[in-house]
Amino acid sequence: MTGYWGHGGPYETWVDFLRRWAAEENSDPAALPPLAQEDFPGETWERFALHLGEALDTRLKSWAERLSEAVLAAPDEFSAGRELAQARAGLQTVRAVAGHPGLPETLRTRFRELVDGQITDLQRQLERRLDDLAAANGSDPRWVEQRRRTVRDNALTATLSPSPSHPGTADPWAQTHTADRPRRRVVTD
Repeated sequence: MTGYWGHGGPYETWVDFLRRWAAEENSDPAALPPLAQEDFPGETWERFALHLGEALDTRLKSWAERLSEAVLAAPDEFSAGRELAQARAGLQTVRAVAGHPGLPETLRTRFRELVDGQITDLQRQLERRLDDLAAANGSDPRWVEQRRRTVRDNALTATLSPSPSHPGTADPWAQTHTADRPRRRVVTD
């Protein structure tokens, strides 16, 4: 009897997606099938976790390199802030794959925590690079402080907080004045 494997099922679909996604090819995570813990033996989950971890790591590293170069090369604070704001969209994509609903809860939680830790570390690295620039001879301290403020005002860690695009969170722009915050009055003579 001769048997041929036609397709590796959900596992192969996920691994193929992760390879294409890590290479930044156009791929849609919405089409991924759910994976159940009981469908595969432990060794298969270990291999899958390696595939997932490598894909997330590859995307984060290439993203971080591009962002770091773009922020430090930005000619003004508006451009640097724009780079940081646009970069958060890339982080949302990475977080979405790490916390994909098709992954078992334990795997999803573990990888989401790892990615969130990396995002926090990336924010610290940007600030450390600015510290290094401030300590270097010949750098303009005013420029370094302006860039530091831009990096902090447009923090990458903002992706870790709930946002208006996610259900169940309030729109901060729609908030009105509250009783604990007095309104300003202008009195003219």
